[in-house]
Amino acid sequence: MPDAPALVHVLHLEVEVAAPIEVGRLTSGLRRVVPITGGTVSGLFTGRVLPGGADIQLIRSDTESEVEARYLLESDDGELVTVHNSGLRTGSAEDIARLRRDEPVDPARIYFRSTPRFETASPRLARLMTHVFVGTGARQPTSVTFDFFQVS
Repeated sequence: MPDAPALVHVLHLEVEVAAPIEVGRLTSGLRRVVPITGGTVSGLFTGRVLPGGADIQLIRSDTESEVEARYLLESDDGELVTVHNSGLRTGSAEDIARLRRDEPVDPARIYFRSTPRFETASPRLARLMTHVFVGTGARQPTSVTFDFFQVS
């Protein structure tokens, strides 16, 4: 049997967000759009999260949400990287309700994992398109922190 893949930390993002916009209740759950307003990037490169992206959420139950965000990163050298980050956030009904009220919750109490995909024309950052990545997330009242790991 092959060895299990290892994870190598590649990027740390602090993504700033505006107040969620509730689209309404659908048969599949409550749809929300969370505007992305900026942020910072460190790790493989340093830079910023450009304003204008969004996290489209589907709150399927009191304990589970699907998240799908699209946004743009810019390195300090002017390189652009698109991010398509799909994930799952689960926790107790009480903790999820606190998050929705923008109250702090210990990140250890919330399962928040994602699978980011990247696109870039930068030769220096091309590895972002030739490997698989997984992420961990933590929600704060006005931001979301992500750590992305390359799967070896």
